[in-house]
Amino acid sequence: MMKSTKLTELLAINHPIIQAPMFLVSNVAMLTAAMKSGIAACVPALNYRTTEELRTAIQTLKANKVPGGAFGLNLIVNKSNIKYKAQLAVICEEGADFIITSLGSPKETIEMAHRAGIKVFCDVVDLTFAQKVEALGADAVIAVNNEAGGHRGNTPSEVLIPELVKHCKIPVISAGGVGCKADVDNMLSLGAEGVSVGSPFIASEEAGVTQAYKQACVEYGASDIVMTERISGTPCTVINTPYVQKIGTKQGRVEAFLNKYKKLKKWVKMVRFLIGTSAITQAATKATYKTVWVAGPSIEHTHEILPVQKIVDRLIA
Repeated sequence: MMKSTKLTELLAINHPIIQAPMFLVSNVAMLTAAMKSGIAACVPALNYRTTEELRTAIQTLKANKVPGGAFGLNLIVNKSNIKYKAQLAVICEEGADFIITSLGSPKETIEMAHRAGIKVFCDVVDLTFAQKVEALGADAVIAVNNEAGGHRGNTPSEVLIPELVKHCKIPVISAGGVGCKADVDNMLSLGAEGVSVGSPFIASEEAGVTQAYKQACVEYGASDIVMTERISGTPCTVINTPYVQKIGTKQGRVEAFLNKYKKLKKWVKMVRFLIGTSAITQAATKATYKTVWVAGPSIEHTHEILPVQKIVDRLIA
């Protein structure tokens, strides 16, 4: 068992680690294995097409929960997620240990979740937003640094974590750049109360993606991660496969031109998000030459496809 921190106390878990929520990758099997390994785990609510599928998943996770583990749901809380309110209602009705909010104001989520006895952690990339969510009553902030997979922040953990620790009264959890125990220890030494780890778990036996995606996380490394604007309109980290090299990582000239106009920007970004999400879904779940695989540089430590328990062992031992 690793040392006790404010995160382990908040969630009554054995180790100060959250298996990060990953679109299409996270599932009930992964979260169950993570809880049995003594850590917390989170799944995006958007991984479920309907609220009834979400409800069933929560009920299964509650039945599978063991002492020393905890589970949560990730909510996109801005207007782009038209399912948000229904998802939040189901989570509050069924119960969970925590919610992680992303991309928007968590005010309503914090109020409703706290009434249901659910803790709320908020993704932040800078001090300004961290102080805003703290004022709204968040239980912790997840500091997304510049080594996170997917939509990352811009600030190195060595700068971001100490700044948030200094100016925030609530716990700071670091997200990004963790693939082994030395990385966990480094984040804790900077003042973080825990870490959120995603990319190393893509190459787990329990992950709900293709063997090709998992094997890519084994064969590629940190130097193969690039930023692309062609997924959601917001820079996102992906593995630099031949297909990504072929299509490029910058938005097209027409798209860049339209993005200059405020009234059109929202709609252009929405169309780009739908196209990009479709590409990610195809690559993650089917055999296709259009390989757009989201991952972060922490896959550097991934050398084989392993059970979740073995990956947790690498992070704690």
